[in-house]
Parts: sequence; structure tokens; C-alpha cells
Amino acid sequence: MKVYLLLLALALPVTAQTNAGRQTNQNGQANNSNNQNAEPPENTSDEENKKRRWHAFLPGGAYHVGLGSITAISKHSYVLDGTLYVSEVTIDTTGNSLARFYFIEPISADSKFNVVQRLQASLGKAQEKAGEYSGTKVDELAQKTYPHTTHAKTIEYRILTEQELNALFGSVYRAWDSGKGRTFRIR
Repeated sequence: MKVYLLLLALALPVTAQTNAGRQTNQNGQANNSNNQNAEPPENTSDEENKKRRWHAFLPGGAYHVGLGSITAISKHSYVLDGTLYVSEVTIDTTGNSLARFYFIEPISADSKFNVVQRLQASLGKAQEKAGEYSGTKVDELAQKTYPHTTHAKTIEYRILTEQELNALFGSVYRAWDSGKGRTFRIR
């Protein structure tokens, strides 16, 4: 029983986000609970360009993709190895590689993702609360274990703040949705 509650506690803060029914604000940014009213960080820039490509210049490198090659864009979160909370943006293309941009935060006693305290406060209804909180069933949440869930042909970039990741997602979404190229930078 204790193991089940621990697993439940680790999975509780994860929300599965899908693009189905996603709405955008006046700037074309996807609205969700993480970035609905968030302003992009000052160390980022996002400008339209004349080419039908999305360019990202990041501290860890650069990524360039033709807008016609993008087949899917997603933003989702998961718990990695039961100790890390990961928010991730993926860009799938007609090529043979997948681009992943992710922000990692350790789950600790001081973390906003420490669900043990929340679980202790309402232990009797923990599973129901998990479904209400996440919008999904706990047993359906992604659980990943490094390196077993990391795949070949994946291009990966680590983003240092969730606000930067949200700004990146907004930029690529606007480019893909409008068909107009964009250049995104994190300085």
C-alpha cells in the first residue's frame, strides 16, 4: 500500500496536455495553465522572418526546420525516474529525427511538485484528487526511465526555465499555424 501511495504521489502533478482543442491567444500562443497569461522572458526574442522556416538559436546550439516539414508539435510534462519533473516540447517532421526541447526540475521537499504534503492532507481521496488535478487517470500518466525511454534519431536541447520553454512553444506554434517563418532566440 505504501509503494502504491508513493507512486501515486510522484505521478500526481503531471498533466497530460494535448493539442486537441487547444486555443490560442491574440499573439498565437497556446493557452494552457502554465503559460496562459505569461509574458515571454526578457532574454528571448521571437521575430517573423521572410523564409518559410522556423529557426531556434539556443545556448546549446541551433535548430532549423522548414515549416512544410513539420507534421506535429506538442508540449507535455512527465515524471522521469520518479525524481525529476520534465516539461517538453517536441517537433515531429517528415525527416527521420525528432526535436525535443525540455526543462527539468528536481522533485524535492521544497519543490512545487512535492506532492507528499498534498497527499498527506487528503490521503482518503488521493486518487480522485489526482484525476481532478491532472485531468487524466494516474495510471495513464507517462513514467519514463533514463536511458530506456530515450531514443536514437532524437535531437535534444535543454532549456533552463519553463518560461523560456513556453516562449519557444509559442514561437514554433505561431510559425506552423500561420505558415510564416519565425526566428526564436534565447540569449
